[in-house]
Parts: sequence; structure tokens; C-alpha cells
Amino acid sequence: MFNWIQFLTYAVSTTMTPGPNNIMSMSNASRVGLKKSYPFNIGIWCGFSIVMIICALFTSALSALIPKIRTPMLVLGACYMLYLAWKTFRRPTVIEEKSSPMGFLNGFVLEFMNPKIFIYGIVSMEGYILPYYEGNWPALIAFAILLATIGCFFNICWALFGTIFSVLFSKYGKITNTIMALLLVYCAISLFR
Repeated sequence: MFNWIQFLTYAVSTTMTPGPNNIMSMSNASRVGLKKSYPFNIGIWCGFSIVMIICALFTSALSALIPKIRTPMLVLGACYMLYLAWKTFRRPTVIEEKSSPMGFLNGFVLEFMNPKIFIYGIVSMEGYILPYYEGNWPALIAFAILLATIGCFFNICWALFGTIFSVLFSKYGKITNTIMALLLVYCAISLFR
């Protein structure tokens, strides 16, 4: 019987921790507000859903290839996270009204360069879902969308946190940008543990 408690514990603990999606959602919302950050978060959800469906459909094939593609994927993902960290660190400390939000396409593309969600999708499928639902494509797609939706829920939580504390972030912008950049560097380093 499928163990929902173990599955949801893994999904929630993985998606609520700092990662590129959560940190960028918080940063974007703190600059432009929660409402203007929705297109970015919807882009994340759409891209996340597609990546989860890809993981569901190709997990068995990827399992055979992972030793060969793991290192290049991790290096590419780490480089992208370091790029995001640099951009976050260099971001102006004053939140301006005319600050342009990151849009749908930014959130969508982020997902295809985010190794954390690929690993999340593969582990979720291999460890929890495939043993019970292998070959049941409607169930696999439903689980893929559920995984993406859980992740997006925490993106919105981080965006809300960014909005609530935007005044504090503006007042202490350099410290905040540095902390968020260091969290992204930590995410990049943690890929190789």
C-alpha cells in the first residue's frame, strides 16, 4: 500500500528548504510585491510540472544514464546557482517602484536549469511512486503535477515572506542580498555532497 505519510514528508521537507525557486520567489516578491510576482511563480509551477512529468516518463531510462550525466548536470546547475547568487548579491539595495518583476518566462526557464527539482522528481518517482504505480500513466502524471504543486505552494510562501519583510529587506538590503546570495552558494555547494 502506498505510504502517503512518508511520501508527503519527503516532498514537503524537500520543497520547503531554500533552493533556487524559493530564494528567487522571495527576492522577486520583496522587490515588486506579491501580486506582481505571480507571473514568475506561475512560470515556476508550469516549468516544474513539465520537469516532473519528464521525470515520471523517463525515470527508468534516466536511472541507467545518471552515472554518466550526473556530474555535468550538477556542474551546470551549480554554475547557474552561482550566477543567480552573483546577480542577487549585486542587486540594488533600494527597492524601487519601477523595479521590473521577473516574469513567467524567467520562472519557467529556471526549472530546466534547477538540478534540485530533477533530483527531487527522480527520487520521488523511484523511491515512492513507481513501486506502486509503474505503468499507470494517469497516476504518474497526477503525481508529477502534485509534486510540482507542493513545490509551488512553498514558492508562494517564500514570496509572501519576501513581501511581508520588504521594508526590512530594503532597509538592510546589502545584508539581505548577501544572505540570499550565500544561501544560493550553499545550494550550489550542497549539490556535490
